[in-house]
Amino acid sequence: MRKVLVPGEQVIVVTRPQPRMLIVPALFFVVVPALAAYACAWVVKGGPARLVPFIPKDWTPWLVAICLGLAAWVLLGYCLPRVVAWHATRYILTSQRLVTRYGMLRRRDEQVPLASVRNVAIEQSLLQRLLRSGNISLETGYPDGMVVPDVPEAATFRNFMLDAISELPKGGMSGADGMNYNPDEAPPWETREGGRDER
Repeated sequence: MRKVLVPGEQVIVVTRPQPRMLIVPALFFVVVPALAAYACAWVVKGGPARLVPFIPKDWTPWLVAICLGLAAWVLLGYCLPRVVAWHATRYILTSQRLVTRYGMLRRRDEQVPLASVRNVAIEQSLLQRLLRSGNISLETGYPDGMVVPDVPEAATFRNFMLDAISELPKGGMSGADGMNYNPDEAPPWETREGGRDER
């Protein structure tokens, strides 16, 4: 990130989505190998032959391989992609813009100059409220706003963003993508939800 900062720009926060999306993969990572080990031991002790008498003992290595293959398929096909997706997602708040990056091999970047932000809102489900995370919606005055999903400590992140917006120069400035900010038209710190005194 340091390589793409514009002169005078500083990084305030770098974070990832709230790791609740890793709860189920973590449970699978613990339970699936245990079940696979139990199934392999059951096969080696002759469990299939007792359950279905016509299964020959020559099938034991194949049945063990099937158990291990199913476990590997769950771990590599379900758990690993979710861990990689979480690890490859970053939310970067600087003194001039908000950058979201998704993906490792195929990367997608989105950025919004803070000078163009007109409203910052937080949406939370019950689980997100318990975990103090939330979806941050940005209104920029353009048809397409921006939603940053599952931001950890969403209220603190929003406050950091509001502080950065309030510290922007009051004269016209050019954002990270060339958009001009005119302070005479709806200053963002006066039109944001709740105002600065309610933080």
